This record gives sequence, C-alpha cells and structure tokens, in this order.
Amino acid sequence: MKKKRILLVDDESDITISLNMALVDYGFEVDSYNDPLAALSNFKPSYYDLVILDIKMPEMNGLELYRELEKIHSQIKVCFITAAGEKYYEPLTEESEEYCKIHKDMFLQKPFSNKKLVEKIKKRIDL
Repeated sequence: MKKKRILLVDDESDITISLNMALVDYGFEVDSYNDPLAALSNFKPSYYDLVILDIKMPEMNGLELYRELEKIHSQIKVCFITAAGEKYYEPLTEESEEYCKIHKDMFLQKPFSNKKLVEKIKKRIDL
C-alpha cells in the first residue's frame, strides 16, 4: 500500500522536527517547512494527501497559505494546528476564529498527542 504524503508547515523548527519524526514513525511520507513562502513555492498539486498548517506564522499565516494552495489545487485537504486560545498565546484573529467555527473539524488545538494528530489525519484523509 502506498504511503500517504503530508505537507507540514510550522514556523517553529522544533515542532516540525518532532511532528515529522512522529508522522514518519506512523508510516507517512512527510515534507516539512518552517517558511510558508518556501512551502508555497515548492508545493506540488495532487501530490499530498493532506496539508498540516500552523495558523500563526510570520510572512503568511496558515489561512493565507491555505488560500494560495487552494488556488493551485482546489481539492486540497487541510488540518490547521494552533496554540491560539492557550493562556500563553495570542487569541485567534477574527477571521481565523470565524473560520474555525465554520470548519471546526479542520482544527487541532496545541498541545496534542501524536496519537490525536494521527487520528485527525486519518479522519481528514479518509483512510
């Protein structure tokens, strides 16, 4: 069976490293980026089964990146990860909060276990 491919974008390198290792251990192929613009420029349409995006990133936030990726591949499946709402983090922007209410199944609140992330991934890509 072909491994499922995931694109992971988070501006914090420690998060991308740990998530990348965990996802590979669970049998996924993972391309990870800490720079959303680099991820956008290297994006391959119809290549990834799922894109995991952090919401808060410099240069381009996760929702902006999602919109740009969607222009390239309209059937893209996404899961957003966010620390917003935690007491040490900034709240979601109005736009992100509204999007989260509409598409709550697409969001995963940090911190989360690797098992919880894999469950969310499987649900999003219908394994």
